[in-house]
Amino acid sequence: MFLIDIIHNADLPSFGTLFNEINTDMGNGQIWFMVVSACLMLALHAVAVLAIAGAFHAIDNVMTRRRIFGASFLSYFIAILLVIAIHLGEIVIWAYICVALKVFPTNPQTFYFAGEMYTTVGYGDYKLSEQWRILPIIISFSGIFAVSMSGAALYTMMGALLGHNNSNSSDPKDDYKRH
Repeated sequence: MFLIDIIHNADLPSFGTLFNEINTDMGNGQIWFMVVSACLMLALHAVAVLAIAGAFHAIDNVMTRRRIFGASFLSYFIAILLVIAIHLGEIVIWAYICVALKVFPTNPQTFYFAGEMYTTVGYGDYKLSEQWRILPIIISFSGIFAVSMSGAALYTMMGALLGHNNSNSSDPKDDYKRH
């Protein structure tokens, strides 16, 4: 009841008012470019991760049929390396976007900022102008969602590998029937 009373008695703005105040505070149409960039990057990330996972599962099925189990672990390791490369590439893309928009005076500072925000480490002490205060939120959301997608894909790949070790079946389709 106490929390409900506080909320009820608070002078909360409507969502439209809050959105307009934040948009005015940013005073920067370029921020919407950043939001669209984040959405596009996440869509491309999803396609890339699905391609990696699809290739892994195809290779894994071939290796399982041929009873070459070590190769499946090698393909998993390669998938991990590719996912890491995608994430590093996205950090570089964020850095280039920030360099193009002149968010920071130096390129290394921009790269470190993009990496820390994408990974949500937040170690550095960056002084952003008012127009860019929401930028860490946008970059960190894209990083959180991208890492989540990658983790889910790698988890399913690992599950496929572990499923082979527990199976005595010669037909990989039987593995799916058991689970």
